[in-house]
Amino acid sequence: MKTIIIGLFLIIMSTQFTYSQPGANRTPQSFTDKEQEIVKLSKDKWQWMSDKNVDELSKLFHPKAEFVHMGGHWGTEQELGIIKSGDIWYKKADIHDVSVNIIDNTAILLNRIDLLAEVGGNKVTNPFEVTEVYIKQDDKWMLGALSFTRLLTPGDH
Repeated sequence: MKTIIIGLFLIIMSTQFTYSQPGANRTPQSFTDKEQEIVKLSKDKWQWMSDKNVDELSKLFHPKAEFVHMGGHWGTEQELGIIKSGDIWYKKADIHDVSVNIIDNTAILLNRIDLLAEVGGNKVTNPFEVTEVYIKQDDKWMLGALSFTRLLTPGDH
């Protein structure tokens, strides 16, 4: 019983902590100019991924970027190859929530999305919390990490 009470307390506290973070519960209209720049860059990225525009993506993705998917993780070269070949076709990202936190020359953007993709010829839609980490080098923002965390939906176990 004591373990259950402690567990419930930790869940409640972590929920409170999550919602009190900088950038949480803000509307895009309240973002600073720098934050708006990151949000636009992220939206552009989703469109370029949908269009399989590896020329623009190769300018955005840092050469040492890391990409974390449900099926594994890999670097920039492999991600660009996967996009170009259509092995994963990011058809449409419906963005529901966005938060941005800028720390010095690093921007952390969180998106809650429903992603329609084609994987191995099969269309799939998954709800994700996507973490994007941008770093500013030579006055230019570059994507340093992109990580997909699948969200549970009713009926998931």
